[in-house]
Amino acid sequence: MTSGSDAKFRMSDGEYRMFAELLRKHCGLHFGQETRFLLERRIERRMRERGVTSFSAYHYELRSGQAGGELAELIDEVTTNETYFFRERRQLRALITEILPEAMLRNGRTGPLAIWCAGCASGEEPYSIVILAREAGMDPDTDLRVYASDISRRMLQRARQGTYREASFRETEPALRERYFEEKDGHWKICDEVKKRVDFIHLNLMDRSKVALLGTMDVILCRNVLIYFDLESKRHVISTFENKLRPGGHLLLGHSESLINLSTSLDLRHLKNDLVYRKPMPGISTPDAWHQAAAEALRVVEGES
Repeated sequence: MTSGSDAKFRMSDGEYRMFAELLRKHCGLHFGQETRFLLERRIERRMRERGVTSFSAYHYELRSGQAGGELAELIDEVTTNETYFFRERRQLRALITEILPEAMLRNGRTGPLAIWCAGCASGEEPYSIVILAREAGMDPDTDLRVYASDISRRMLQRARQGTYREASFRETEPALRERYFEEKDGHWKICDEVKKRVDFIHLNLMDRSKVALLGTMDVILCRNVLIYFDLESKRHVISTFENKLRPGGHLLLGHSESLINLSTSLDLRHLKNDLVYRKPMPGISTPDAWHQAAAEALRVVEGES
């Protein structure tokens, strides 16, 4: 590395492949040649922070674990965390008005529904779900429990703080912001009644031993996350989601994502507000059978009440 404040690291093709493979194996993130400049600059930033002057030396530190939590720091540096409240509103409407009410009937209202936001970034998505559930008349104490995970510790810290800038509210009605947030010094802090309804978890989606600690889920949202993974890693994560979903549970992906070439184990379901994926229930294989089972569950619940 040359001296001077404008000095640049020089990464060889082989070194780039080593870093890309390390990140792919650890957390599924895919970096192709089109993202090489971005990855190089962010790796360089971490190296300057640590005073490391060689790509190969830095790679060795990461691979050997000698740098302590440095791999987590690098992941914080290279992950993309673009999100905002009520993103892809039609899908959230489908969740609140169609998926959750049906799941409550199917479960016989024996306990709260379990919802997992995988790749929650700074927390806007899980908080949006709690807000919309409250607006729909649900009780987050008894009707649902929201779990939110991310691989970035820095993003999780922001999520737990629950303080946001104006950019997070590009799709938020003023009335909702006034009802659920408090403004202070140009920032908006989410109210405790919403904040305490979300459990934030540091989690690598590629680490099945850690994912196994989560219980089974009624709904999993993993929206605009898998677009950063390679094909093998996507299949790994989708397989994990399939195992974590209860029969009849739903998987919600981003609008630009699908399970084509990834899995045939989940059914594509057409709702009034969106398209989602559903884990089949034994003995229920057609829409008519599904709706008949839901109606029967409703009759049972009403007969018991």
